This record gives sequence, C-alpha cells and structure tokens, in this order.
Amino acid sequence: MKGQVKRAFRYRFYPSEAQTVELSRTFGCVRKVYNLALQARTEAWAQRGERVGYEATSALLTAWKRTEELAFLAEVSAVPLQQALRHLQTAFGHFFAKRARFPRFKSRKKSRASAEYTRSAFRWRDGTLTLAKMAEPLDIRWSRPLPEGAVPSTVTVSRDPAGRWFVSLLCEDPGVTPLPATDSVLGIDVGLDHLLVLSTGEKIGNPRHERRDRTALAKAQRALCLKQKGSNNRAKARIRVARVHARIADRRTDHLHKITTRLVRETQTLVIEDLAVSNMLGNQCLARAIGDAGWRQFRQQLEYKADWYGRDVIVVNRWFPSSKLCSVCGALAAAMPLRVRTWTCGCGATHDQDVNAARNILAAGLAVTVCGAGVRPQRNTPGGRSVTKQKTLRREP
Repeated sequence: MKGQVKRAFRYRFYPSEAQTVELSRTFGCVRKVYNLALQARTEAWAQRGERVGYEATSALLTAWKRTEELAFLAEVSAVPLQQALRHLQTAFGHFFAKRARFPRFKSRKKSRASAEYTRSAFRWRDGTLTLAKMAEPLDIRWSRPLPEGAVPSTVTVSRDPAGRWFVSLLCEDPGVTPLPATDSVLGIDVGLDHLLVLSTGEKIGNPRHERRDRTALAKAQRALCLKQKGSNNRAKARIRVARVHARIADRRTDHLHKITTRLVRETQTLVIEDLAVSNMLGNQCLARAIGDAGWRQFRQQLEYKADWYGRDVIVVNRWFPSSKLCSVCGALAAAMPLRVRTWTCGCGATHDQDVNAARNILAAGLAVTVCGAGVRPQRNTPGGRSVTKQKTLRREP
C-alpha cells in the first residue's frame, strides 16, 4: 500500500439554533445549485449538442447569484455550492464511464441533506471545528479520538431523516498499515438462514435486525398514516418512523463491521461470489430478508478493509454453480432447490449445501488466481440478457 490512507471519522454533533438555521439554508442552496446545474447541462446537450463541464457551471453559479430570484445563494458559504458542482461533474464522469446511471435531480424529501466544506471554509484549532458563516464551533461528541496530529482536509456535515446531525472529518490515518502476510485462505458464501457460511465449516448467524424491530416499526408507520398531511403531528410521527429505521441500520452496520474486521485480520485471501443484489430484490418473497441481510454492504466493507490492510479479495463469477457442484469429486447435480439443505453425491460424499458452496467458491477463486485470469466477473452476458445469480432465490413447492 502506497502512502497513508485517507479515512473519514464520523461524529454526532448538536447544533445551536443559529447553526441549525444556517446549515438548513446551506443544504437547501446545495440542492438548488445541483439541480440547476444538472438542468443546464442536460438542456445544453439535448438542445444544442453542447457539453457543459465544471468550469462552465461554476461561471453559471456566479451569474445566478447576481439575479434577483437567486440572490439568496450568496448568503451562504460559496464552498459547499462549488463542491456540489464538483460532485455533479463526478456523477457525469461515472455515467459516461458506464459505472452509474444518468444523474438524477435531488428531492427535498428523499435526497440526503449534506454539505461539504474544504480547508478554506472551516477553521480547525485546538480540537474545535468552526464552519464558515458561523461564530461558534460545533458541539461535537468525540466518541473516538482522531489520529495524533491529524488535520481534516474536508468536512462533511449531514442530517439524517431521524433528525440526527453528523460531521465527517476526512484525515490521513497513519495507523492503517498492512498486516503481516499469512497463508490462510477462506471461501465465503452469503445466505439468509446464516448470514455467512465459511469454507472452514463455520456458520455466522443472521441477526435479522429488521425482524426484531418489525412490531415497533409497524406501530410507528400506522400512527403516521393516521396523521393529517402537512400537520406538525405528522412531522413528529415521520421522525419516529425514521428513528426506528435508523436504529435498524445502525445495528446492521455495526454487526457487519465486526465481522469484516475479524475476517480481514485473520485471513490473507478471501474469496466471495459476485451477486446481482439489485436483481434479487425483485423477488417479492425474499426482498425484505435480502435487504435486511446487507450483502452489498458486507462486500463493500470487506473490499476497502482488505485494501487498507494488504489482503486480497477474489470475486468469483456469479454463474459459477457453487451449490450444485460436489466439492469432492466435481460432479454437477442436475438441480439443487433451496429446501434441500444436505445432499449426497454419487461418490458417497454427504454435503451441507452452504458449506459445500463455500468450499467450491474457494476452489474456484484459487484456480482463477493460479491460472492468471481476471478475477472480476463479466457484467453482461453475450446474449445481452440481465445477469443474475445462478442459484435463483425462490420458494419451492
């Protein structure tokens, strides 16, 4: 790993009344500038075939501030507005590289309320953080210390749907260094009965965080439906629903962090299976359970932590028949429905379906590495059809 790792440290803070007003105005202006720039770039291409980049939208921002209708944009810090234009430029870059969809307009109710400040728009002194246009520092709860001598390069302030305020400090963390290399390898199969099944035979349970709070969530949602639209009571009920969702998400994230940290510390090479999670969520019977398991979040955490600590993550093609293949003799079963949890191959070997899948995933990943072929799966099939996991998730009769 070259150089130091840039790492974001997230803390909760409690703004004063004046800071709440200023940050709320900044969030609104950021959203307005992003939408105006997106509209300008879209119309320029659709009507005149003209490409508008960051520099052109930055000049447009200056012109917007001088108009009577948008003069309020000059009342907040200019840095978060410029950062919104940079984020839009990044979004278009991902779109043209076919890594993401076309950028979408930000909604007041659904989009994330956030603003990013660079070094010129905040003051960091003696462990206190003061943002531009504010007289007092933020009241931050320092739940963990920053790296010694760390100075934030960017600061992102956000407010979640539950009304909680967070500040994220991006710093260089010298404490993140590669771990000593080992010879350990591990195949991982994700599931619903068990969150993870390892090639060693270990099974990590699925806490089902959403199911634990399903009664409280249903009660809060019923109360929300009974409130009159636009009333203060409806706003309070919406926050109660958001708090239940936030509690579920926080528990899931914490659990996945503990698992991925342990796996990365103990294992040199981790082999996982590429999953079309978005396609799987179209399954009406299992979408709720799949979303609650957090498979996509698990993979994201595993990959960036492996990159930090010098570990290897190998991704096996989703079309690989890991569940139907005998890990002893290599025979391929004709079918393997989900209701079959153990099965016996013609060679006499008896398999647990999930453990067998994890061992096959491990063998496939190691074989690909030895052969020197690419380990990343193809995103599209030759026939142009959508790609899904070969082990289709459905309820068997």
